[in-house]
Amino acid sequence: MNMSRRTLLQTTAATAAMSVLPACSKGGGDEETNLLDDVTDLLLNSYPETASSAGIDNGKYSALKSQLSDQSPEGQAAIESNVRDMLARLKKVDTSNMEAGEALNVDVIRTVFETAAEGFDFPNGDMALLNSNWSYRPSPYVVAQNTGAFVDIPSFLDSAHQIETSEDADAYLARMEAYAGQLDGESERITADGARGVILPDFLMAKTLGQLRTGRAAPVENWGIVTSLATRAADLGGDYSDQARAIAEDKIAPAMERQIAALEALEAQATDSAGVWAQPDGEAYYTWALKAATTTTMTPDEVHQMGLDELASLHAQMDPILKSIGYEDGPVGARMAALYDDPRYQFADGDEGRAQIMAFIDEKLEEIRGLMPQAFETLVPGFLEVTRISPDVEDGAPGAYGGAGSIDGTQPGHFWINLRTPDLHRTFTLQDLTYHEAIPGHVWQGEYTFKQPLVRSLLAFNAYSEGWALYAERIADELGVYDDFPVGRLGYLQSLAFRACRLVVDTGLHAKRWTRQQGIDFFVVNNGSNPDEVQSEVDRYCAWPGQACGYKVGHSAIVALREKAKAALGDKFDFRRFNDAVVLGGNVPMTVLERVIDDYIERERG
Repeated sequence: MNMSRRTLLQTTAATAAMSVLPACSKGGGDEETNLLDDVTDLLLNSYPETASSAGIDNGKYSALKSQLSDQSPEGQAAIESNVRDMLARLKKVDTSNMEAGEALNVDVIRTVFETAAEGFDFPNGDMALLNSNWSYRPSPYVVAQNTGAFVDIPSFLDSAHQIETSEDADAYLARMEAYAGQLDGESERITADGARGVILPDFLMAKTLGQLRTGRAAPVENWGIVTSLATRAADLGGDYSDQARAIAEDKIAPAMERQIAALEALEAQATDSAGVWAQPDGEAYYTWALKAATTTTMTPDEVHQMGLDELASLHAQMDPILKSIGYEDGPVGARMAALYDDPRYQFADGDEGRAQIMAFIDEKLEEIRGLMPQAFETLVPGFLEVTRISPDVEDGAPGAYGGAGSIDGTQPGHFWINLRTPDLHRTFTLQDLTYHEAIPGHVWQGEYTFKQPLVRSLLAFNAYSEGWALYAERIADELGVYDDFPVGRLGYLQSLAFRACRLVVDTGLHAKRWTRQQGIDFFVVNNGSNPDEVQSEVDRYCAWPGQACGYKVGHSAIVALREKAKAALGDKFDFRRFNDAVVLGGNVPMTVLERVIDDYIERERG
């Protein structure tokens, strides 16, 4: 089986079942319309990758198809200046006379720009909050094992840059050259940040350098960024394969070498301190990162305690299920670790196991599609492609990630799955992971944003996105997918417990000065997690402070709002209509989501 193949999972039945989504009001007057248009232009011109990911790199935005974001110090300074200017304009907008939906649009956008401006107050790292491709992971480091052009751009060009004409192929070549420029811009910032004392922890430094060196060492003709163009432009004539190989050899490879050298120059100064507290202004950075990730004002201590409390509650639910299948003795974490070693729930080794995993995902997606009318009144296609994460970056990548496709429906969403070893996954964990990343999780929810004003489709809030994906796991459970598979329900509960552990570990690393090993051990002991998987997870938290806290905080907020709606509506409460309210309100901060649900409650009361 060729594991680079894509599994298209759009079904005719799902498309036919799609209800017509309500169009957002455009009646806010010229001032409000012009403001939204200007914000949209600012975001797309600052981050041209977004235009391709959204499928709008044509017409007005066609020039963006040959561009990438400017990662140089000057480029980032220009984005910061534009953000601050726009924020000043947003603060002057009076929403008191606007319709509710229009005022909501302005409030959401203003919140994003306020948070981004606060992030730009820190002179180091990658402030990705406004870039919808990578908005989930602002980082104090310009480049890390999971952050930087070398991680993002090859997969982006393969999945989001469409090639149908020679002009598209030419734009791809232009972006290859821009990629080399991004690498050099990042290298300049790495050096500047290093002079300020901001340096990757030694274990992240080693992992990042290992990935860069491995990528550079491969023959350029085998690089994915070269073969993707060569394969897709093969019928267009010309010498695109040769041109791509020449750019890779003459421009990208030397830029990679310069980035390696920039990191190597700082390697001797790296320490084993895992948390951002050890970096200049680290405590203040973490306060901001936690706010950005959760869209709340919770303190690190509050988040830490929330994680401990949630973990205890979930273990209480897991204990009787474990006993019912014969795992009776010891802490829940130890019993889950034993369950993980049970061969009944494992995949085969090597390519055989990889093929089993892809087939398993296909089966579970087909099943959950058929249940969606029971959970939503308003349906979307769920246009989805399941793709292996590039082997070049699998070692530093998470177990999976996903997101919706293009606004015009021509490009599918993606469920990216890490297959560096089939031993990363078990049947009882992979089923739940599929619901989280794909349907009714990230891919499904993302498609509801497409009838929002364009700018709202381009903005995302970590706590909402990840909170919804966890809530999507609950929806699947409530639809009965585990009624004949109690071990699967354990996987779902363990997923929630895993996110509760994240609250504890992320705050432990960055606020309580835990070591990397303390973080790994907490997962293994309390959640029965695979140590191999957990090492990458903990390394992820070290590179993206606060991001992992958005999941459980967002999930708990959605669940609490559902309980509020049930209490307020009594017999009038409808499961499907509540779910519609959450997704049709768009991607919003948690504070704004409460307003969205309050409006839903009033509508339902009549």
